[in-house]
Formats: sequence, structure tokens, C-alpha cells
Amino acid sequence: MTNTPADNQWLQHRAEELIHMEQLKRAELFNGRAAMLGIVIGIVVEGLTGFGIAHQIGLGALVDGYAACRTQFLPFCF
Repeated sequence: MTNTPADNQWLQHRAEELIHMEQLKRAELFNGRAAMLGIVIGIVVEGLTGFGIAHQIGLGALVDGYAACRTQFLPFCF
């Protein structure tokens, strides 16, 4: 059995595909671990400071505006 150029090209393409899938798997694993770590750090900081995660990342005014709207401190709601 001899390898034709078409066979070699298919094998090369398949090897590239497998390498790409392995890199994607590692990247997704890293992203998942980073997200879990970020959530844990956010919860710990919330416990220590009393500011929620939205306040920590600068969205506190949005959350406060929604809370004011829900409790009807504002004459209008967005």
C-alpha cells in the first residue's frame, strides 16, 4: 500500500484538526478555571466589604437605579 498525495494531504489536514481541537480544549479549560476563580474572589470580596459583584465592577449605579425603581423612590422607571 502506497500513500498517494491525496492521502498525505488528508492525513496532514486531520493532524491539524486534532491539534486545533486540543488547543481549543486547553483554552476552554483555562477560561472555565479563570471564571470560577473570579466568582470565588468576587464572593470573598463581597463578604469582606459588603459591596456586591456589580458594585465591584462598576455597575453599582445601574443596580441601585433598578432597586430605587422597584421600591418606587423614583417617579419613573427605565
